[in-house]
This record gives sequence, C-alpha cells and structure tokens, in this order.
Amino acid sequence: MKLTQEFYLRDNVVEIARDLLGKVLCTRLDARLTKIVITETEAYAGETDKASHTYGGRRTKRTEPMYGRGGLAYVYLCYGIHHLFNVVTNVSGTPHAVLIRAGHPCVGEKIMLTRRNRPVADVRLLGGPGSLTKALGITTNLTGTSLLGRQVWIEDHGITPDESSIAIGPRIGVDYAEEDADCPYRFVATLDGRFS
Repeated sequence: MKLTQEFYLRDNVVEIARDLLGKVLCTRLDARLTKIVITETEAYAGETDKASHTYGGRRTKRTEPMYGRGGLAYVYLCYGIHHLFNVVTNVSGTPHAVLIRAGHPCVGEKIMLTRRNRPVADVRLLGGPGSLTKALGITTNLTGTSLLGRQVWIEDHGITPDESSIAIGPRIGVDYAEEDADCPYRFVATLDGRFS
C-alpha cells in the first residue's frame, strides 16, 4: 500500500527517518518498474540543523522543494556526479527531509544491474545514496515530484525491523556541521531477507 500524505506531514523528521526503514521505494520510469526495501536513512532537521541545505533559512531554487508540503521528492546533485534522493516531510514552510542512503532490491533487479553496469547484485548495488538513485533511475529531474504519484513513491509492505536490528549514529560526511555533526540522525537496519 502506498504511503499517504499523513505519513509525511508529521513534525518529527528523526522519527520519520526511523519509520522509513523497511518501507519500499518504487520508481516507474521509461515504463520500467523498480522497487527497493529501504535499509539506511538520515534525517535533516531544516533551518536549525547545520548539516541541512536550508540551515539558517537558506532558500534557493535548488532547495525550494524542501519548503513544500511533506510528500515531495528533493533530489540534488552531489559533487556534480551523484543524484541524491530525499523525502520531504512536515508542513509547507518547514524544510525537513530524509536522505535515503541504501536499500535491498525487491523488484526489477535486472533493470538495476543494467543501470549500474554491474554483473551481480551484491551490497554495492544499492550500498550508497548515489548508487541507489542510479539503480532506480532517479535524477534531479524528479525534484519536486509528488511521492503520491506514479513516477516515484513509497509503499508499506509490512516489513518492520525490530529494534535490535537497527543501528543509530551520526550522519556521514557532515563534519562541517560542528555540534550537529554528532546528532544521532542516521538509521541502518539489518533485515531478514523477506523482500517480496
């Protein structure tokens, strides 16, 4: 079942990042369907979070989707190479987002392998946020797209990691964020392999 708008409109972005573990990120692009189980997320708490693109109220053409109503995609280019996919949360005007960092293939594995130019589906197929978006066909063209639509969306398949399988720690690559670099906003789940 596709997640509803209400899931994204909640005000606790850290809780949403945790709740996205086990959910299924789906794309239907160029008539090709792919789905992955989300296994790693990072929360970004908007204008008060020094690691966020909107820290201090920065509002640019790139970050504008983050200021929209929860349930939009925010996709940006990192190092001019990697397209990184984020889930916008909270109400309009509050720029919270969750970066989807890693996953496990569920549907369309051959399509993902072709897009990544890889011979086998190992941990590297979806083992980082840039690898994940390439495998799913996600680019910055999708920024601002509704997650309630038909191109990119998230489903609940009833996969719920138990607490003992979840590691919580600081986000990756945000050393510039001073004290906020140590916030426990990264969640990694070890799932049991049931991905249908």
